[in-house]
Amino acid sequence: MTEVPVVAPLILGSASPHRRRLLQAAGLAFDVVPAPIDEAAIKQALAAEGRDGCGVASRLAGAKAEAVSASFPDAMVIGADQVLECEGRLFDKPGQLANARIQLQRLRGRAHHLHTAVALAYQRGIVWQHCETAALLMRPFSDAFLEDYLSAAGETIWGTVGAYEIEGIGIQLFASVRGDASSIIGLPMLPLLTELRARGMIAT
Repeated sequence: MTEVPVVAPLILGSASPHRRRLLQAAGLAFDVVPAPIDEAAIKQALAAEGRDGCGVASRLAGAKAEAVSASFPDAMVIGADQVLECEGRLFDKPGQLANARIQLQRLRGRAHHLHTAVALAYQRGIVWQHCETAALLMRPFSDAFLEDYLSAAGETIWGTVGAYEIEGIGIQLFASVRGDASSIIGLPMLPLLTELRARGMIAT
């Protein structure tokens, strides 16, 4: 295990407000530095290699952590990513209302897997990685419900994989959910906290 000074700062290499809130709720002190990477290009290359959902999420999480660590080598950098996989197809963040509607129509009544990966980088290299997979089943909701949901949820879901925030009104989309809540939101907190504790970054 790479030795890390206890005083090393902690950086979240992500602009995600969900991940920021999870770390804040756990009482961690950290800075936020969004990772300067081309996610689309990396995803395209990984898809060409035939990587599965967890493999794609792990590679992206690692790339984000390494990119920020290149500028802040003496900090412990957290990188994270999520990939939604349904019937062999990988889904991206919808980005706009029309895409969110289409995506939810495709997921309606079907089971999908949400792969959430986290990586730690220190001195420009990955020192730890973890990926968790949750299984979610969307109920066969009506078109009317879908439109009401899209209106109530607003633009925040356009930037989420799956076009839902399960901690909010998005829970109404589902018939069943199997997996860690924090991982579904965006960061596998228990494995991450365990690793930070083992490295002396947080109190034991």
